[in-house]
Amino acid sequence: MRIAVMGAGAVGGYFGARLAAAGHEVAFIARGKHFEAMRRDGLKVKSTQGDLHIQSLFASDPEEIGPVDLILFCVKSYDTQEAAAKLTPLVGPETIVLSLQNGVDNPEKIARLWGRNRTLAGVVYIGARVSAPGMIEHIAAGRIAMGELDGGAGERISSVHRLLSAAGISCAISTEIRKVMWGKLVWNAPFCAISCLTRATVTEILESDLLRKLAVDCMEEVREAARFQGIDLAPSIVAETLSLSQGLGDFKPSMLQDLEAGKPLEHEAFNGVVANSLREAGKEAPINRTLYAMLQFLDERIRKGKAG
Repeated sequence: MRIAVMGAGAVGGYFGARLAAAGHEVAFIARGKHFEAMRRDGLKVKSTQGDLHIQSLFASDPEEIGPVDLILFCVKSYDTQEAAAKLTPLVGPETIVLSLQNGVDNPEKIARLWGRNRTLAGVVYIGARVSAPGMIEHIAAGRIAMGELDGGAGERISSVHRLLSAAGISCAISTEIRKVMWGKLVWNAPFCAISCLTRATVTEILESDLLRKLAVDCMEEVREAARFQGIDLAPSIVAETLSLSQGLGDFKPSMLQDLEAGKPLEHEAFNGVVANSLREAGKEAPINRTLYAMLQFLDERIRKGKAG
């Protein structure tokens, strides 16, 4: 298959590299120093599942690639609208777009531009980072849950499942993908925000009574926001999320990685969506609203610095 990776950072680069190593024709779309390093020296992946060095087509513009069978859409949430509008050169009659992003509303944004019939939602569980331009370090997991927006499980998603599985990528089809997305937000909303604001790793958050309590309170607000969106997350998801986090050790969540790299933050997709959902329901979200306000301040400072 011809595959394009829109946003070849830690997530897109890792899964794209696995597909390229399995023999598929994979084109990577990136920008900045990461793109320059890949175009010059290829994409290198240091992984617990085996190291890779991929020589492929690395582009800064989809026009260089042409129509593909599958697009792994892996840009940051705040870039979804702009990046989705640039997919035109990649999209043919049968092209499938698989969102592998954080947040709960990105697949719907893509579907409004490209149709629900070709858009799939994915949820990624992985510990990975761009450790240097052109280099991805994969330290944990590497699993995808995916589903059709209407909850179906037809041949289209089955074909993508077969493709990923054959490349050695752990994946599963869910007929409740919106619930899965909100379930991941139970982790992302507290751990990304708290780590970013305190510079703490996952272990440091768990070992601090104050930060652990803050994380739990944030999770409960996510559960309440999900309920107003028609998603019922069981109370046990809080304990399950804390338990799963124990295995991540000194991992730095993606938002802390972005802060340290001087990149904009995904606070709107993590804490903003929770606060907004509860506000629309006439409810308060004191934890997520406060986290959002502080992250918004940091994000504005980062963007002003880039503009300057």
